[in-house]
Order: sequence, then C-alpha cells, then structure tokens
Amino acid sequence: MKATAEDFLPLADVAARAVAGPRGRHAALIEDAFQVMVETPGGGVRFTGDGPGRARARRTVETLAERALQGLEVTEGDVRTAILQARTSAVRGVRPAMPVGRRGAVAPKTEAQARYLDLLAHHDLVFGIGPAGTGKTFLAVAHGVAMLSRGEVDRLVITRPAVEAGERLGFLPGDLKEKVDPYLAPIWEALSDLMGREALDRRRDRGEVEVAPIAFMRGRTLAHAYVIVDEAQNATRLQMKMILTRLGEGARMAVTGDPSQIDLPSLRDSGLAHAVSILDGVEGVAVARFSAADVVRHPLVERIVRAYDADAAQSGGPR
Repeated sequence: MKATAEDFLPLADVAARAVAGPRGRHAALIEDAFQVMVETPGGGVRFTGDGPGRARARRTVETLAERALQGLEVTEGDVRTAILQARTSAVRGVRPAMPVGRRGAVAPKTEAQARYLDLLAHHDLVFGIGPAGTGKTFLAVAHGVAMLSRGEVDRLVITRPAVEAGERLGFLPGDLKEKVDPYLAPIWEALSDLMGREALDRRRDRGEVEVAPIAFMRGRTLAHAYVIVDEAQNATRLQMKMILTRLGEGARMAVTGDPSQIDLPSLRDSGLAHAVSILDGVEGVAVARFSAADVVRHPLVERIVRAYDADAAQSGGPR
C-alpha cells in the first residue's frame, strides 16, 4: 500500500480502544475497506493512505467513536455498518437516514438495506421484496416508529394476511383476537424491541399503534399514518388493491414480502408480484430488492436460501 499522507484524529482512550477492537480486528476491517493504514498510537487514531481512503476511514472511526463515548458496545457488526455508511456518504454526499430505537440508531448492515432506508425516507410507497432474514420488515417498522416518535405521522398501522391459518383458523381455541394474534406476534416483538414494552402499551392504548389482519382494513381511509403491509406475498390481488387504496392524506406505506414463500392455494393469486409489475416506475413508488447476500440472520440462513434458489432454478418449479 502506498502511503501518500497522514491524518490524526484525537480521541479519548475508550474510543480509540473501541476503534482498534480485539486484537486490532476493527482497525484491520477499516484498513481492508479503504486501503489505508489505521494506527492507535495513543491519544487518537492515525490514518495513512490516499485522500479519499483517509476521509472515509475517518468518517468510519468518528461513527464508532461516537458510539463508544455513549457507553455503547462496539461490535464487528457495528464496524461493518459504519464502513457501509462511510461508503454511502461518499457516493451521495449524505449518510443514509437511520431510524432511532430505544437502543440507539438502527443502522443498515448491507448496501441493499442502506438503499432501502433511503427509499423509505423519500417515497410514499416502497415495496421491499426478497428472502427471509434480510431485515425488510424490521427496518420498515423501525422507520415507522421513528416517524411516529418525531410526530411526522399520527399513527403506525401494521397489517398482514392471516393466510397461514387458512380454514384452520376456525378450529383454533378462543375469540377472533386470540385466533389471529399468533400470526401477528413477530410484529409485536419488533415493536417491543424498538419502543420498549411500556411505551408500546401507552401508544397502543391511545390508538397510535395498531396491528391487525388485512381483512380489518377494508372500508377504511388511513390518513396521516405510516402503514406497513407485511407478508404481502400472501395477499391476493384484490386484497393488495384494497390495501394500497387505503392511503389517505399525509400517509406513507411500506409493503414487504418474499415471493418465494407464497402460501395461497394458487401462486398466481398473489398480489405482491402483480403490484410490483404494474407500479414499478410510477411516481412516488419505489422497489427495494434483496437477495440471499443480504441475509443478516445466522450465516447458515444465507446458504439455505441459496440452496433453495438453486433447486428452484434447476427444477423450474415454484420457489
């Protein structure tokens, strides 16, 4: 690596240690990302390399240092996220918008996630499509929670079809709420994680947060609300048209789903792919596409997704 110049960023020891990481692992990640040398000689961080590389490495370190000075843990995942943010800011001139939950900023972990958050911030209707584990729903919920917290919307409405129950729904014990709650549990878990249980309960009691099956949306106009349609691959074409036309004044919407996991009796009935095909390119509409490379769960999940995709491509059957 040819060293063309040096920069020095003064930092408190706690921040410098967090930047270096265990056995220098964090610094090594930054060096590999921007082709610079990162050293922590004491009192700060020294960057050696070309101008653009030093600037991006510095932005990365500043992000990590800010986190460390807040008393938060700096993990390898945080380093990768900060690197991604620095790359994105270099291309667009600004950092991608990041919603803030009770545990701090919810940062993208892949380039696709960063683009997704950017689209959510700048479009009235965003489709997020791709395999499970890519953060489609969680990031949409985080964005909605942030908008609600900032007062940009009056309500957060999250809906999904209870298709998994099918005709078996009537055989489950309890009233209607008890029958459908198991299919809405992942949403409540995400909301609780982002907002905290007490804050969520307060907003739910005030009608500011609503989670309900798609069937409950019929006939309503959702004004000044952020609407998330989850598991949208299991919404029929008629249901999809119905929910998309619920948007009222000052409302925004995110529609998420995995076209490879359709539980409807007929794959052709799914409204997600159909909606994307006719609305992609319409003013105010954006589509974010995720792949197996964006899976942020256990590393094995990405390999499982790739295996199923390969099998589907070979057999020509439904994915």
